[in-house]
Amino acid sequence: MSTENLEQEDQNRTTEPIIDIPGNEAPADPEQEIVSQGVHNYSAAETYVCPTDSAVLQQLEWFRDQKLALMMHFGLYCQPGMVASWALSDKDSDWSRHQVNWTDGETFKKQYFGLNRSFNPVRFQPEEWAQMAEDCGFRYLLLTTKHHDGFCLWDTKYTDYKTTAEDCPFHEHKNADIVKSMFDAFRAKGIGIGAYFSKADWHCPDYWNEELRKDGLTSRGPSYDPKEYPEVWNRFKEYTKNQVLELCENYGKLDILWFDAGWVSESNGQDIELGKIVEEARKIQPWILSVDRTIGGAYENYVTPELCIPEEPLNVPWESCLTLGVDFTYEYGDHYKSPRELVGMLVNIVAKGGNMALNVSPQPDGRIPVDAWDSLNGFGQWMKTFGDAIYGTRVCAPYQSGTLSFTQKGDSVYVFRLYPTVQESVEAEIFVPYTEAKISEICMVENGETVAFKEVEGGLCITVPAGYRRGSAPIALVFEMKKER
Repeated sequence: MSTENLEQEDQNRTTEPIIDIPGNEAPADPEQEIVSQGVHNYSAAETYVCPTDSAVLQQLEWFRDQKLALMMHFGLYCQPGMVASWALSDKDSDWSRHQVNWTDGETFKKQYFGLNRSFNPVRFQPEEWAQMAEDCGFRYLLLTTKHHDGFCLWDTKYTDYKTTAEDCPFHEHKNADIVKSMFDAFRAKGIGIGAYFSKADWHCPDYWNEELRKDGLTSRGPSYDPKEYPEVWNRFKEYTKNQVLELCENYGKLDILWFDAGWVSESNGQDIELGKIVEEARKIQPWILSVDRTIGGAYENYVTPELCIPEEPLNVPWESCLTLGVDFTYEYGDHYKSPRELVGMLVNIVAKGGNMALNVSPQPDGRIPVDAWDSLNGFGQWMKTFGDAIYGTRVCAPYQSGTLSFTQKGDSVYVFRLYPTVQESVEAEIFVPYTEAKISEICMVENGETVAFKEVEGGLCITVPAGYRRGSAPIALVFEMKKER
């Protein structure tokens, strides 16, 4: 898509200014619910424990350099185009079953769990997804190996509820082991690998056991009290450990183990001894990062705000999980964010020291949705031009000021002037409230053109070249300010 077409595409969209997404601030009350309507809260920076192992610390610096991840929810829920897994929980039905027209919950759950017998994304091409990721500037992948519904996207030997089982029609496809084919394709492009893994498993009889259920209703937690049935819980713990180590042993180099289902925790009476599992995993892959979401402590190596962007820098490693469409899963007729919106979110996050994990889910046939690709293509063009001001950067005071955002790398400070809509006017001069260091030269990142500037009280005043002040507003003006040596 050309620059002219990209600008016209922006004009054709109804866009809103990029703002922080409300509703998911870090909990002040420790008893505040970990998950609300399927969305995780995130750990306060005070609970963060910095790793001490040199290999893990080095990997954490790698993570902080990447800035942009492709998150991919891929599972049974892509077929009906509905919320991932959550409608199986009776106690979450008030918000999760708005897309469900089954006559009763029991019929729905039976038919949902039976979707493995029709799961057949025959047009799935992992190489196409990997090429898209490379073209768009994604630096690591977060793939759902197993969501809460327990359906496994790899050839696990610990359950037959998987893509490679004979009762799943996709088992005959050459890419039936989705995890292997995706990890191999992305690794071949030099893209990092993160394995999303739900600590809950609603299909496993040692987690949801109908015979032990007291009230007849399913909920996000186990159907029994682990203290009352320790032998059943121990079987589930062993099952979980076996599956995590199986991924580490058989699926090549992994960079991240990304554990979802924050209610599965020691403090909530559901101790799976994740620390021991991670230590076993690190005997196989010593560098691997552990992300035990919302738990804090030694095995939450970075923090994961979900569907929100913190208002201030967190001063710990973090990653916002956001969506290209409305939700984390494929939905028929979904609305996808424009390149302008995506850039605004990314700059907002990176200026505060975080990474953006952008979720894109496949169509039921396994392909990238066409409308999603249109947005991603424009975003990818922008990243190819301005990626130097994003990748490998760190926070830089004053972080953000009005429509300006800041990053830095080496002797360079990058300034982003974002334009939320194409209708905005590009000003002749921009005041930049930066006083941290003496600046010797300023140039445009996209072409290296040197621009005039002068020192004024409280910062600098940059003269915008005349060519940028004609026509529609760009997504952003990006300046590189070089510190005086």
